[in-house]
Amino acid sequence: MGSGARTASRLPDRRRPAAAVWALSLWLAVAGNLPLWAKVATLAGSTSRQLALFGGLGLMVAGGTAALLSLAAWPRVFRPVATALALVSALNTYFMLQYGVVIDRGMLANVAQTDLREVRDLLSWSLLLTVLVVAGPPAWWIWKRPLASRGWMPQTGRNALGAVAGLALVTLAALFAYQDLASLMRNQKSLRYMINPLNTVYAATRLATDRLQDEGRELLPTGEDARPGASYAGQRRPPLLLVVVGETARAQNFGLNGYPRETTPALARWQAAQGLVNFGQVESCGTSTQVSLPCMFSPLAREQGGDRSADRENLLDVLQRAGLAVLWIDNQAGCKGVCARVPTVSTTALRIPGLCDGGECFDEVMLRDLDRRIAALDVQRRARGVVVVMHQMGSHGPAYFKRTPPGRKPFQPECASNTLSDCTPESLRNAYDNTIAYTDHFLDLALQWLKTRADAGAWDTGLVYVSDHGESLGENGLYLHGVARALAPREQTQVPMVLWLSPGLRERSGLGGDCLGARAGEPVSHDHLFHTVLGVMDIATDVYDRSLDALAPCAARWLAQQPQRPAS
Repeated sequence: MGSGARTASRLPDRRRPAAAVWALSLWLAVAGNLPLWAKVATLAGSTSRQLALFGGLGLMVAGGTAALLSLAAWPRVFRPVATALALVSALNTYFMLQYGVVIDRGMLANVAQTDLREVRDLLSWSLLLTVLVVAGPPAWWIWKRPLASRGWMPQTGRNALGAVAGLALVTLAALFAYQDLASLMRNQKSLRYMINPLNTVYAATRLATDRLQDEGRELLPTGEDARPGASYAGQRRPPLLLVVVGETARAQNFGLNGYPRETTPALARWQAAQGLVNFGQVESCGTSTQVSLPCMFSPLAREQGGDRSADRENLLDVLQRAGLAVLWIDNQAGCKGVCARVPTVSTTALRIPGLCDGGECFDEVMLRDLDRRIAALDVQRRARGVVVVMHQMGSHGPAYFKRTPPGRKPFQPECASNTLSDCTPESLRNAYDNTIAYTDHFLDLALQWLKTRADAGAWDTGLVYVSDHGESLGENGLYLHGVARALAPREQTQVPMVLWLSPGLRERSGLGGDCLGARAGEPVSHDHLFHTVLGVMDIATDVYDRSLDALAPCAARWLAQQPQRPAS
């Protein structure tokens, strides 16, 4: 009898590695994949096809998990790795069941960027119960007895053999149910992101690879030739543009876009009397802040890689290089690197009664002391012009009820839980619509602030508001956001956008009101923000693309540069 066998026999209280690997793999394949099996059951159709899919896909999940665990089947490694996979499976199960999300690289990147406030909003008793039910039994079983030790060489061979056996099972199961599986996976691509815990392992590997590649890249310069345009020569007043980055506002619930509820009454008044322009067909670059925010400020369109432009300077760098003063004010979980090289203010440390309670602030706090913050910027830059970016908390879920002050909740009854399944569809919609109504109030205050300073002759002012992405509120079983862009529903990609310019800024920009109203009906996207802001602020640079400036056809200075057609 070999030494490994004698060691195992002398340690009857220790568990055989192969038994531990396959027991846990079978548990995770079944209990850790409840959302997957529920989805397959709705798609399978006949009973015979259900059995083929459950059997084939179940064995593939178990085999793949066993192959992964076999590589970690070392006495001091297995238990922490296995526990982590069980916890990941439990957490994935909860969020997939509760919100209809899937786990891909983008979703994992969102998780990595989540701050304590967002984590707090996701905690609930149902989450704890799911973790206990899915991860509790295997964790208890894993830690009850350690694995038997067989020495380095024998254990290496056994681990390799276990991995090969797991992969062999995956291959055989795929062949067994190939016809049904191929059709299902081809038509339902989201299923591949529901396989626990392999979805997380794959996404984490891809994410880590991308991060390593990004760390080795140098920051690419953008707009090195940026300079103020002709409107700055002898200017009477410097321009001041406020760019408001909305959070999780979807176009469908925006009153200006025809939504039957009055979620934007203040903006409607500005549209009717003050020339505010509403863009009704706006598409986001991504379905998460992590993707959309850098993409919005990138010189590249989404199809050119704007959603993967972390290694490139952005709009704020170009404005600053042109000599303007730039300020970023954040009421969110950070700027995702966009504001890394400009003056930045965060509201997370503020403690203002009525505005900042419970560890977060309502958006209107960003307007507090705004004059003082602008006055603190570089004097020469400020005299030339200022761009202030405000990053909202907006409609960030699932705790929508926390985003609005007690006196700003026109739609009742309101869902007051972060466990959305506890709420009726009507109360959930009320809570979300209240956040849109509060954004309307916040933008109204911002517009009043801008108009007052324009009327006083201190600045030529303007405002651009656009949301980073939309939100699902239960349509097709989906909640929140973050679905892969290729699979995302329109609720997550159609966003609101408005523009207001004071008469002084319109004059120096050469923008006519009637033309702007006509442009509002044209489709635009996040791709246009970079070039539109450069156009409004009259910043000359080779990186500026007139075709992506949403206002360029209305600008007199641009039209004057176009070749005239001969009279017919």
